[in-house]
Amino acid sequence: MSAQRVAVTGLGLVSPFGGGIDDFFRRLLAGESAVRFLHTDDVPRPIAIPFASLPAFDPQTLFGKALLTTMDRFAQFGLAAALDAWRDAGLSMRPTADENREQWGVAWGTALGGVLAMDRGYRDLWLNGRPRLSPLSVVQGMTNAANAHISIQLGLGGPSACHAVACASSAMALGDAFWRVRSGEATVMVAGGSEAPQAYSILRAWEALRVLAHADEQTAATACRPFSADRGGLVLGEGGAALVLENWQHALDRGARIHAELVGYGSSCDRDHLVRPNKDGQVRALRLALADAGLSPAEIDYVNAHGTATAEGDPVECQALLTVFGESAARLPVSGTKGAHGHLLGAAGALEALITVLALREQAIPPTAHLRDLDAECVGVDHVRQARTGQPLRAALSSSFAFGGSNAVLAFRACAR
Repeated sequence: MSAQRVAVTGLGLVSPFGGGIDDFFRRLLAGESAVRFLHTDDVPRPIAIPFASLPAFDPQTLFGKALLTTMDRFAQFGLAAALDAWRDAGLSMRPTADENREQWGVAWGTALGGVLAMDRGYRDLWLNGRPRLSPLSVVQGMTNAANAHISIQLGLGGPSACHAVACASSAMALGDAFWRVRSGEATVMVAGGSEAPQAYSILRAWEALRVLAHADEQTAATACRPFSADRGGLVLGEGGAALVLENWQHALDRGARIHAELVGYGSSCDRDHLVRPNKDGQVRALRLALADAGLSPAEIDYVNAHGTATAEGDPVECQALLTVFGESAARLPVSGTKGAHGHLLGAAGALEALITVLALREQAIPPTAHLRDLDAECVGVDHVRQARTGQPLRAALSSSFAFGGSNAVLAFRACAR
């Protein structure tokens, strides 16, 4: 079967800002921040760090008490985002007579899965002295819980894949879904990711790694400053994002609105170090995505960078872009949006892919929030410091570079308006 074009027909989001997609993108363009100061009373020692947490989320109203008892917070975010994307795509919640949902599926990404359920279990056993755990602990904690719930609620009988590849998890899930639709194996795929990393053990582990930004209640909102000379590290966040990927002709036949076209995917491994990024691995992923899309570097009008605001990560990413884009790099608009919404770990790739689609759809580039004095090691590309509108955006890349050396780059093309 010849390669099929892949349309993005649905977008869904559980945003750290707390609102819907339009509100989310408006706030990104305005350079606002969803990062707040998180203070817990956890035993044995409280935690006080900047964190992009949801200001309000009511899963019981969304799902009902019975279903909710089977779901960890990450799965709640995942199902909520997927259902939003499904509705945005104009698809029915249950199969209709003219649909073959045995060729419709899910590809989901999460780095941690149901870590809150696991954390709660350890606390019950070792701190609270309970002799046994809830019989639902396993289904709450399993990494593939979100895609399982999505498949069940939407009646999707096709592939149900879970990707756990650290911070590249949901970008790789999107790449997987893209290839399945393009090959003709699947007609419709829900792809994305979700994360809820507020477990005590997880926060302490990231703290011990010494890559988290430090701030107090007054400065928490600007704690994450990608590419800035005074950057101090990343800020964790929670939430979920989903895209509906669909066979192009199938989307046209049912009169669907197409937000953008997913045209390429590149993946590589640094094969070098567990946590230190490698320019050559990132270069390979960028070039593979361009080649897969049939795009030249000159045709890319925006890159949504991984941009974690870590000391090593940001310069390496900029060097990779300079290597791939050469003389045109100085005219390449680049922004890293984690300063606004935090780092959602396994969900980051899906969230930033969604942002990239919105940038193409709205012909507007969100800035790198809180970018002050540019780091001398990050020069060479056109860093976006204020929202840009009024310039044509034809195609864009979204990059995700993970611990373990896993790299994933997605290429999108704008649809004619």
